[in-house]
Amino acid sequence: QLQLVESGGGLVQPGGTLRLSCAASGSTFDYYAIGWFRQAPGKEREGVSCIRRISGRTDYADSVKGRFTISRDNAKNTVYLQMNSLKPEDTAVYYCAAEKSIFGSSWSNPLRYDYWGQGTQVTVSS
Repeated sequence: QLQLVESGGGLVQPGGTLRLSCAASGSTFDYYAIGWFRQAPGKEREGVSCIRRISGRTDYADSVKGRFTISRDNAKNTVYLQMNSLKPEDTAVYYCAAEKSIFGSSWSNPLRYDYWGQGTQVTVSS
């Protein structure tokens, strides 16, 4: 059973940066694709980014392309989400999720993922 724990959230001013971490335990981490999702109050959970398990291919939502970067360190069982040029509309609870097989655009569908962390709050405000 894979366990995921997010960290790194907080309060930041517009234009600022944060780096989120997703630490995994309990199973072989490099068997899994890892996705980042976010959910703002009153809104549906949306896919932010994903990194595949073998190819290392990355995907991003249009709203974060050029500002966010996902990466993974299999030796540390950790995936990172570097967030630059943050905007107030990036405010949400951010979750990481894991799934062994992710294909095409399904990366952004939360129903495709079996394992979830508890989330970390990101607030962008002046």
